[in-house]
Amino acid sequence: MNILHITSSIRGDASESTRVTQQIVDKLVAANPGATIVRRDLGAAPVALLDGAALGALFTPGDQRSAAQLARVEQDDALILEAQAADVIVLGAPMYNFSMPVQLKSWFDAIARAGVTFRYTETGPEGLLKNKKVYVAAARGGVYEEAQDPQVPQMRALLGFLGLSDQTYIYSSGMAMGPDAVAAGQAAANAAIEAALA
Repeated sequence: MNILHITSSIRGDASESTRVTQQIVDKLVAANPGATIVRRDLGAAPVALLDGAALGALFTPGDQRSAAQLARVEQDDALILEAQAADVIVLGAPMYNFSMPVQLKSWFDAIARAGVTFRYTETGPEGLLKNKKVYVAAARGGVYEEAQDPQVPQMRALLGFLGLSDQTYIYSSGMAMGPDAVAAGQAAANAAIEAALA
C-alpha cells in the first residue's frame, strides 16, 4: 500500500487536522505493515500558487519552455506523480474562514491538469485518479450541520472531479469553543477513525 499523507495546517504541532491524519496513517500502517508513506506538509512547505507565469508555463509546449518554466512545471509534475502512485490519500483539511486553507487549494490547483488527472469527454469531464481511497480530516472551530457546511461540498467536488470518489470524512468540530467542546470534538473524531478503519 502506498499512502500519500498531506497536511495543510499552519499551526504545526498544535494542529488538530494533523493529529487526526496521523492517527489515520498509523491505523493504515498497522493494518498494512509493508506500507510506504509519502508526506507533504503544505503548511511548512507551501506549493507555489497558480499565477500567470505558472499558467503560461503549462500552456507552453515542453520543448519551447524556458528553464524557469520547466522548473515550475516540474514542481507540479512531482505532486501529480505522488497522487498517481498513491493507493490511499490522507488529507488534513482545517477550515479557515469557511474554506480550505490556500495551501491545500494550491495543491489541488497543482494536480488538476487536463489530459493527466482529468479529461473532457463528449459526456463531460472524467477524473483519471481512480481506484484510490481518500480520508479527509476536517477540523473546524465551530459546529456545522451537513446541509450548512461551507467547506466539505467544495472538497467533495474537487476530489470527485479528479476521479477520487471514495471519500471518508473525519470531523473534529468545536475546536474554538472551549475545552469541553474540544474534548468532545476530539473524542468524536477518534471514534469516527475507529469506525472507518475497523
